[in-house]
Amino acid sequence: MLRFLVRRSLGAIVIILLISAITFFLFFALPSEPAQLACGKNCGPDAIALINKNLGLDEPVPVQYWHYLVGIFAGRDFEVGHCPAPCFGYSFTNSQPVWETIMDRYPTTLSLAVGGAAVFLITGVSIGMIAAAKRGTFTDKFFSSLSLIGNSLQIYFVGVIALWLLVDTWGLIDRPEYTPITENPAKWFSGLLLPWLVLSIIFIANYSRMTRSQMVEQLGEEHVRTARAKGMSGRTVFFRYAWRGAIAPIITIVGIDLGSLFGGAMITEFTFTLHGLGRLAVESVTEKDLPMLMGVMLFSCTAIVIANIIVDALYAVIDPRVRLA
Repeated sequence: MLRFLVRRSLGAIVIILLISAITFFLFFALPSEPAQLACGKNCGPDAIALINKNLGLDEPVPVQYWHYLVGIFAGRDFEVGHCPAPCFGYSFTNSQPVWETIMDRYPTTLSLAVGGAAVFLITGVSIGMIAAAKRGTFTDKFFSSLSLIGNSLQIYFVGVIALWLLVDTWGLIDRPEYTPITENPAKWFSGLLLPWLVLSIIFIANYSRMTRSQMVEQLGEEHVRTARAKGMSGRTVFFRYAWRGAIAPIITIVGIDLGSLFGGAMITEFTFTLHGLGRLAVESVTEKDLPMLMGVMLFSCTAIVIANIIVDALYAVIDPRVRLA
């Protein structure tokens, strides 16, 4: 298992380095001056030259990239002072350390991802299992129809309607906002309840359909029919044999979805005005803020890669053939 995880981790490091290099060099291919972006519109040549020197932008691009990578692990010295590790530089927009900004925004994204995942996993998998157990009945057709409708909806549409009805018109749910769970757990829950529910709609549809199709396929396998022929109860056959065979594809999409959510749920954060990593990423692209964009990209990429490594490890636990291959 250790060798298996080491191989996956080394591959993940290569992927992260490639993404960082591509993002870094593409930014400098843009027809814009980074120092001008950091200084603003009303800047003279002397001010731009000073910013280039202070931020190390007067060096060749490959050298800048090398210093950037070294700064992540060992810190970096700028003319304006020392940036401790992990150093992702300073924002061009507000001159704040990128890492501090990411850490300030990430609790919002983490809360949104964890709460939303708990809702769509429990609800979606449960609906899929019920539909598979009641295959061909009205219950199965009803849940299948709901999943098709949910899969065709979009967060920005459902979010606006939900805000208008549940918050502004009926007043059933508090207006979405982020409150640290350490300050007020009740307000943290009530402020994120609506984003969790809206975020879950599309995911519930996907997970219910995936779970149903996998369970129906497993219930028709020979080992399941053999277990039934031996006189085992329907509950034992359903959960012990069919469910274990259906869980692997579900783990795959859980890892991908969770990694993406941990990296930032852009549409959900914009719809409900939540200041998380997704919103920060869009803002950094709009403002051409290279240090902030690089920091968010690497952080999000790392979250996705780690989620995939965890999925690979779970695969190896479920099926020994995976780690022996």
